[in-house]
Amino acid sequence: MSDDRLYAPATLRNRDFILDVLRDVLPMTGVILEIASGSGEHVVHFARNLPSLVFQPSDPEPDAVLSIAAWVEAAGVTNVRPPLALDASNPVWPIASVDGIICINMIHISPWEATLGLMRGAAAILPPGSPLYLYGPYLREGIATAPSNQTFDRSLRNRNATWGLRDLEAVTTSAQSVGFCAPAITEMPANNLSVVLWRV
Repeated sequence: MSDDRLYAPATLRNRDFILDVLRDVLPMTGVILEIASGSGEHVVHFARNLPSLVFQPSDPEPDAVLSIAAWVEAAGVTNVRPPLALDASNPVWPIASVDGIICINMIHISPWEATLGLMRGAAAILPPGSPLYLYGPYLREGIATAPSNQTFDRSLRNRNATWGLRDLEAVTTSAQSVGFCAPAITEMPANNLSVVLWRV
């Protein structure tokens, strides 16, 4: 029997730190869309620990969609919907309304257009007062927050010229321009940030 599960080593290191923030950010009930779910390991962990929520994973990559479905099946969680093929940069998303959105480690591993699309799409489907949660490494005022982030940024740009750490101010400005409030920022391990933007 084939196993379509992919493994992202960083997930085991960061999932509980992220979960601690999500407990304070996400609503008690409702549907939570995950953008760029990747392997599917995060959404399974969150679903297991937040059973009153329904999670909708998504990813534009076919291999990731297969992996998400395989992780959900293996974990036996019942509060995760089948994954959607969703490209954040696409102006039309295959889901009309959700109660919260989480997006982990996408912004620096995608073209800038994906971030702009994320903000537009999230603003279109989130009701007022709902959260958009972002996690990952950022530049602050154009400067890497740690030498390791500077090295990571160079490696990303060498892999793909359209990738790289984004300036946090540029990200939050793009969000505020489409109807989100100023961000709440939490310092996380390994020089990452949790950024919460609430729909106005």
